[in-house]
Amino acid sequence: QVQLVEAGGGLVQPGGSLRLSCAASGFTGDYYNIGWFRQAPGKEREGVSCISSSDSSPYYADSVKGRFTISKDNGKNTVYLQMNSLKPEDTAVYYCAAENLPLGRLCEPLLYDYWGQGTQVTVSS
Repeated sequence: QVQLVEAGGGLVQPGGSLRLSCAASGFTGDYYNIGWFRQAPGKEREGVSCISSSDSSPYYADSVKGRFTISKDNGKNTVYLQMNSLKPEDTAVYYCAAENLPLGRLCEPLLYDYWGQGTQVTVSS
């Protein structure tokens, strides 16, 4: 059973930075996908950034390209989302999610079976 434990998040002013982390365990085999998703009030959950176990080119939503960076520390089984130049529209609950399959750059929420508890990110002055 894949388990995901998130950390980070909080309140930050526009233009600021935050880093989210997700400690993963329980993968079977060598292939998996892991990523970050977010859900703002009244909106559907959306894929923010996803990466595969093969470290192929990550997916980024157009709204975060150039501002967010996903990375993996394989030794710690941890995935990070570095968020820079944050905007008020980035405010949402952010979730780490994983799937024990090689999905490549696919970052649709319905494709991912395992989810973290979510962490609130609020961008406000």
